[in-house]
Amino acid sequence: VLLSGVCVSGMEKLVACPYKRPNALCRLICFPWAGGGTSQLAQWGKLFSSSVEVYSLRFPGRESRLKEPFAKDMTSLVNEITSVLLQDLQEKPFAFFGHSFGSYVSVAVALHLKEKHGLEPFHLFVSGAHTPNSEVFLLIKSIPISDKEDEDLLKYIEILGGTPSELLQNEDIRKQLILTFREDVRVLQTFCFEEAEGTAPFSCDVTCFNGSEDTEYDLKAWHDLTSGDTSSYKLPGSHFYLLEPSNEIFLTKHITRCIENAGL
Repeated sequence: VLLSGVCVSGMEKLVACPYKRPNALCRLICFPWAGGGTSQLAQWGKLFSSSVEVYSLRFPGRESRLKEPFAKDMTSLVNEITSVLLQDLQEKPFAFFGHSFGSYVSVAVALHLKEKHGLEPFHLFVSGAHTPNSEVFLLIKSIPISDKEDEDLLKYIEILGGTPSELLQNEDIRKQLILTFREDVRVLQTFCFEEAEGTAPFSCDVTCFNGSEDTEYDLKAWHDLTSGDTSSYKLPGSHFYLLEPSNEIFLTKHITRCIENAGL
């Protein structure tokens, strides 16, 4: 891909990694929320020790990929992520962290890696998300997102929080955010999760985080998706609890402990 005469690799397009650690023992791949970019989760790199390298993923249609069309559906998003990251994921252990929409994308990528390449994250960290086989997720899939007015989506974005109100005052930014959010939800609705009878799709440990003021998530349901251990934590705050500095510290310390206990 040419950007003003410079060839940009798939890796540069997809991954923000401001804190490069080529000698790290493992990588933490972070998947952003609907409408989100790379900035917050990429900064986690500085909160981890030198043994962890953090990749924050940049989906098409935002930031430096603003001019690219949005992903057509979950399959095409998963295919892009897998093809770009496959070599890196084969060379050293990796864990996934996803928040909200990002959790679902991370699960979709993990399922694809397991099925097609026999690869699996050693730990799956999901945040602010239902299991993809839950009743509530089926309800989310049935929301007629194309019929929703911009104003309705904006109200929902404001209720969820996580977007500074001064950004929402800027008409161009507001329009772009609503468009990106709408497209991300549309992609989410194309995620088809089919459970195989009698076998859990994963064998890795799964940890669920969510905000104490957020929607109730059926965290026990994750137990059925893995033969590994599952645990859950509620942190003070609403859907975007993870943006609070004290919660960020808890999350990164807890993830560090899980990585250390994995004995890589």
